[in-house]
Amino acid sequence: MGLSPPQLRARALACLAQREHSRHELARKLLRAWQLAAAKAEEALPDDAEAAVAALLDQLADQGLLSEARYMDSRLRTRAPRLGARRLAAELAQQGLKPEGDTWAEVQATERERAQALLHRRFGELPPPDPKERARRVRFLVSRGFAADLAVRLVEGNRQ
Repeated sequence: MGLSPPQLRARALACLAQREHSRHELARKLLRAWQLAAAKAEEALPDDAEAAVAALLDQLADQGLLSEARYMDSRLRTRAPRLGARRLAAELAQQGLKPEGDTWAEVQATERERAQALLHRRFGELPPPDPKERARRVRFLVSRGFAADLAVRLVEGNRQ
């Protein structure tokens, strides 16, 4: 059997006690744990494993223990200081979530300030001395999910 329903629930609660999880992420973790337990017991994963995990996740969501909105807020607040809106939206999309809500609006509204702060932390106040360095700084911001036009404006704005 691998994992019993109480063991599966205990594992889910242990994951949720550490941090917020998206439904997709928690389902993947639980199925993987069940698969490993079944392999250790030299058994096959039951055909209804995905349905059992989905039912458990529905139950946890109904009890308020699993919330995609809380996960999204937590993820955005944690990652936003270092990443742009495009990268954050892509990370949320990987979890099957569409960016929305007050926290997302705040992330979009502070895009310029966050990019400027990141640029300052990484390169200081000195303007880029040559085109090669300007391009390097633009690539730095773009690689972190900030819009290319914003990156160019900020880097060019640092030139004297």
